[in-house]
Amino acid sequence: MTVNPRLVRWGGLVGSSAMAGAAYLGGSGFERLPSVNPGTLLSGQRGVLLPILWVLGTASLIAAWWTGRRIVPSARWATVTAGLWFLPVLPFLPLGSADVYSYACQGYVQYAGGDPYAAGVGRFGCPWLGSVSTSWVDSPAPYGPLFLLLAACVTALAGDSLVAVIAGFRIVALAGVALMVVGLPALARRCGIDPARASWTVLACPLVLIHLVSGAHNDALMIGLIVAGLSLAAARPSPAVLIGAGAVLGLAVGVKATAIVVVPFAVLAGLPRSGQSPRELVRPAAAVGSGILLVTVALSALSGRGAGWLTGLVRSGDTVSWGSPSTAVGLTIEFITGVDAVPITRLAAIGLLAGLLVALCWRAWRHGDPLGHAGLALAATVVCAPVFHPWYATWPLAVLAATRVDNRWLLGLCAFAATLTTPAGYNWTLYTRIPGALAVTAALVLLAAFAVHKHRARRVVA
Repeated sequence: MTVNPRLVRWGGLVGSSAMAGAAYLGGSGFERLPSVNPGTLLSGQRGVLLPILWVLGTASLIAAWWTGRRIVPSARWATVTAGLWFLPVLPFLPLGSADVYSYACQGYVQYAGGDPYAAGVGRFGCPWLGSVSTSWVDSPAPYGPLFLLLAACVTALAGDSLVAVIAGFRIVALAGVALMVVGLPALARRCGIDPARASWTVLACPLVLIHLVSGAHNDALMIGLIVAGLSLAAARPSPAVLIGAGAVLGLAVGVKATAIVVVPFAVLAGLPRSGQSPRELVRPAAAVGSGILLVTVALSALSGRGAGWLTGLVRSGDTVSWGSPSTAVGLTIEFITGVDAVPITRLAAIGLLAGLLVALCWRAWRHGDPLGHAGLALAATVVCAPVFHPWYATWPLAVLAATRVDNRWLLGLCAFAATLTTPAGYNWTLYTRIPGALAVTAALVLLAAFAVHKHRARRVVA
């Protein structure tokens, strides 16, 4: 049975309107207490309507997104529909996270002449400190100089109004979404993927509405710049355009250092064909690298903070929950043996990630498809990272949707991730830490056993 696209559009709008109601009743407020956590939701302390709207909105958005991926008429239709869905949540409190308040205080510190990389915002007298999550009060900023400059501009223009601050960061996030609107169809065409389906898969994803638009996460800008940079590199253009691609990717790194993992694949995309001599990598590597270097030096000079965000990355793994597979395994070992194994399993996962990135670069060089491998590199980064937040799933989604046809496993992960937070941002993975860790560890063991069995079966056939 063919579903009418209008039903998808208006069904999703019903879902986003329900999410707007949830944001009004229990979004991430200006004060951290009283919090909206699973306990208060399930006990009805915040009323019955809030959880009903949240569940209805999430379910409607997931259903409309999943159904629409096979019937979307055009990229323009996908963009208009997603934009229509965004409208209801824009006037209300952020959903799914309180990170926008930490952005505000980090921007305040930068604007006031302090160093957000030196210490947490609690030391600098931010006027909105009561809105900041306790996990970020004492943690230095882990973001790049570009985002600090933008955050400083937002806080300077907003004055004393926290409402204006939220609006400002949403404008920054929507700028990132606008880059996706332009870059996704171009990237998809160069990879032989339907632009309409690629645009729909990313823009209509519930995670984009909840966390990138309503929650105003800076991941939106990073993703938009990654898509734009890879789209430039995908054209196999002149050295000047490759320098431009490197500059755009340098801006992405200037938002979050995570973007660095796609840079080698942008270099490989500049090769006329795969499997060439390593000497042929020199020209595209020099072009892309010079673009990144120029932008990085300029941003470091403008911000006055250098590469200090690297110190903040050390504290970015403070959250301990089963959302990260390596953390889940560590929690399981600790539960069974009593030994704190989380630091060890996290370190092992980082080592695994390094090996995976090298292997993906090798495959992309020998067999082609560097842009698809860039998406896989982002996926590996998300899986191996010490911390997983639901919006992280949008990193690989944005690239893989435009470069590879079959991404059902990733779509399923995104649909599941959209259910992991309460309206105010409390993560269910914290509420179910040990049971979730045991379940994830068991799933990893089963996947490993299946992979070994499949490998043996192939060897027997060969």
